[in-house]
Amino acid sequence: MTINEIQDNIIEEFSQFDDWMDKYALLIDLGNSLEPLDEKHKTPQNIITGCQSRVWLNAEMNDGIITYQGESDAILVKGIVSLLIQVLSGHTADEIINTELYFIDKIGLKEHLSPTRSNGLVSMLKQMKMYALAYKAKIN
Repeated sequence: MTINEIQDNIIEEFSQFDDWMDKYALLIDLGNSLEPLDEKHKTPQNIITGCQSRVWLNAEMNDGIITYQGESDAILVKGIVSLLIQVLSGHTADEIINTELYFIDKIGLKEHLSPTRSNGLVSMLKQMKMYALAYKAKIN
C-alpha cells in the first residue's frame, strides 16, 4: 500500500467521528495497540527533542525498506507515534522523504493539539525524515 493510500485510510477512519473526544479515543486506542519499543532502543540518542513528553523513535533499514518503532510515556502522544509509524514505516527512503503528509491537516490533528504537542509532532516528523535521509545517504 502506498503512503498516500494509508493516509487516505486514516482520513476516512477519523472522518467517521464528528466529536474530537471520539477522535482522541481513537488515538488512545492506536497508542495502546502500538508494540512496545525494545528497552535497548530507549536510549538518549533515540529521544525526540522538542516533545513535552518522552518519545523514543528508532529506525532500521532492511533491503531498502525503512521500519520505524517508537513509544511515548504519554498515551495520547503514543497514539500520534502509532499514526506516524503506520504511515511511514515499510517504505523506501525516497518515498518517505518525498511524501507530503497531508493527513495531519485533513483530520485536524495539529489544530487540536496544544502548542507543545504540536511542536512535538513536527519534531517527530522531522526525525523520521532525518532517518530516511541518513539511510539514503548510506546507500548512495
